[in-house]
Amino acid sequence: RFRPFMEEQLPALLTERRGLVAHPGMENACPRGIDEPTLLLVGPEGGFIPWEVEQLLAAGCEGMHLGPRILRVETAVTALLSRLF
Repeated sequence: RFRPFMEEQLPALLTERRGLVAHPGMENACPRGIDEPTLLLVGPEGGFIPWEVEQLLAAGCEGMHLGPRILRVETAVTALLSRLF
């Protein structure tokens, strides 16, 4: 499912919005207060595999982390939304 998304849908989604990938171990912290159209990508429980992260970054998404702890998906989404908006 990931490969078709990467090849068929992601390029179109990123033409008019910023792409942010939440993944543990990324260099940059999650930004605050964005005011532009943004696509948020959060991996499944256990996170994205390295190949998926590489593909997302190569497609133009920006990597960011939510702190030193690995969060459950529902917690990560809540944290992202409260920090970004």
